[in-house]
Amino acid sequence: MASKGLRVLSTGLQPKCSLSYRGLFQQLAKGGTVTIVSKRSCSYFTYVPEEPPETAGEVRQMNLCQAVNNAMEIALQTDPTAVIFGEDVAFGGVFGATRDLATKFGKDRVFNTPICEHGIAGAGIGVAIAGSTAVIEMQFADYIMPAFDQIINEASRMRYRSGNTFTSAGLTIRAPSGGINHGAIYHSSSPETFFTHMPGIKMVIPRGPIQAKGLLLSCIRENDPCIFFEPKILYRSAVDMVPTEDYMIPLGKAEKIQDGLYTGSTYIDTTMAGLPVSLTKAHSLGPRTLYRTYKYGIYIYIDVVIPQRITNNKAY
Repeated sequence: MASKGLRVLSTGLQPKCSLSYRGLFQQLAKGGTVTIVSKRSCSYFTYVPEEPPETAGEVRQMNLCQAVNNAMEIALQTDPTAVIFGEDVAFGGVFGATRDLATKFGKDRVFNTPICEHGIAGAGIGVAIAGSTAVIEMQFADYIMPAFDQIINEASRMRYRSGNTFTSAGLTIRAPSGGINHGAIYHSSSPETFFTHMPGIKMVIPRGPIQAKGLLLSCIRENDPCIFFEPKILYRSAVDMVPTEDYMIPLGKAEKIQDGLYTGSTYIDTTMAGLPVSLTKAHSLGPRTLYRTYKYGIYIYIDVVIPQRITNNKAY
């Protein structure tokens, strides 16, 4: 097979990323050259860029990671009490989300912590109770579990247990989440469902750079503690023209990104709601996503709705 020009970079052949197995061997039989691309180079959807609002003013091309960085920079500029800390954040973090922030704002406001997730969460809660703003990072969402007790039993219940005397409203917990084809067992988790059942804390997952910046700023300024899960697979693959100004996207309001349509003799209009990455995939199918039920021959045009916040068993 080597004489036919086959170069195997990975055994993980995926039809959407390369040839099917039948096509592979047909190509080889004709004497052609086939390259099997690595699974790391494959993406199971294509991100559809979001148009910035007409009133956006100046915009700049950013991927989701850069939009998160820009939001935190604005938060540090506009709130003198704001601090950012976590494992390696002073160095920019493993994905670069906090890159250059320590240089711009100093080591007293952007600093590293020991590898101790429950300690990071506890310190963030203390900063918030003292009246300041804490944006803390769990280096990977998988490792938020050691901090589960602090988040659930302390952060989410502080207002209730103190009769509104104290609150951890100034706390935002950032965590890169989800799979990215090579994260293995401890770097690929999506633990958001653990937190959707707990009152007192808001959980947010952005679907693209424009939403990431506006929603993160809303979380940082929200009157309740928030967990902000950032889909790792969108860090580089999702790119928008993002407004450079300070703006927020309201929490608790769903976003309809696609309307149901009527064509033909039968009309069924329904709604499909889900988490941002899965619906980004649905949206990538085109502006008019068509689903056909062959049993009844009915064409169904779907309203695609993305919740901006998922919490307490409800999607908003």
